[in-house]
Amino acid sequence: MKPDRQTLHFAGRVISVTTDEVVLPNGHRAVLEVVHHPGGAAAAALDENGRVCLLRQYRYVAGGWLWELPAGKLEPSEPALLTAQRELIEEAGVSAREWLSLGTCLSSPGVFTETLHLFLATGIEPAAARHESAEVIEVHWVPIEAACAWALDGTITDGKTALGLLRARHIMARTPPGALPGPANPAAKIP
Repeated sequence: MKPDRQTLHFAGRVISVTTDEVVLPNGHRAVLEVVHHPGGAAAAALDENGRVCLLRQYRYVAGGWLWELPAGKLEPSEPALLTAQRELIEEAGVSAREWLSLGTCLSSPGVFTETLHLFLATGIEPAAARHESAEVIEVHWVPIEAACAWALDGTITDGKTALGLLRARHIMARTPPGALPGPANPAAKIP
């Protein structure tokens, strides 16, 4: 849907804010405040021992520490998979040989245009981490069942992380034993 009229109120290095005059599907005319964001990508990186990489990251805007999947903002013209691969290396210090899309999710569809692309990453190998100076991160490897329990009990409050974990577990539950890609089974593919 294109707005009938759009007024720019703020343009920053990551987001812009507009008010958009639109006609809704029911015919009602509305003026909506919209935060435009380029989108992001996150990786549920699963090692051969069934552990998922979780970052304990300090987030000023959230008021403290959060559990998150390695994730980051899409760069201009960068495919979402490349963003996820880059962020996994930079934030977690690992790379992955196998990647599977877990679909997308919307961060806050009432006001944000941000679409987040979720991926399952397996065949984990060491890489050189490159944290940005403004990132305060601890890297943890947590059994996926425990991480999913955290997603369900509210320990994990980040939406992309909770959904990414649950989708990854769902895919892994459909994967036959021994079929998980990694050093022990390099020829395996995720269905």
